[in-house]
Amino acid sequence: MRKNFSTGAKWEDIVGYSRAVQVGNQLEVTGTVAVNEQGLLVGKDDMYEQTRFILQKIEKVIIEAGFTLNDVVRTRIFVTDISRWEEVGRAHREFFHSIKPATTMVEVKSLISPEYLVEIEASLIKA
Repeated sequence: MRKNFSTGAKWEDIVGYSRAVQVGNQLEVTGTVAVNEQGLLVGKDDMYEQTRFILQKIEKVIIEAGFTLNDVVRTRIFVTDISRWEEVGRAHREFFHSIKPATTMVEVKSLISPEYLVEIEASLIKA
């Protein structure tokens, strides 16, 4: 059985995607940027703050779906400046220091808007 979760982001209907999709005991969380409920950027020019906000946003949909951060088996982190990886890594560690999911961080040319410095996806499996 498939269940879609929406957060109302403007791109969800424009592009045709969900914030998260659950199938059975698996949950996939889409690429998430640091935009709040009002559509405003959080953490201008601050990779640490953007990462922290993104992970809080991801955690919120995870909980809504009945999962926890302990169910995260993989994160994928896209950054616009890999030389600042430590800022991103510090925020990621705050959420996952004891969970330690498989993680990939890659530099990309740009994200959907130039003020977004970080985008994160997550994959979860509930044991």
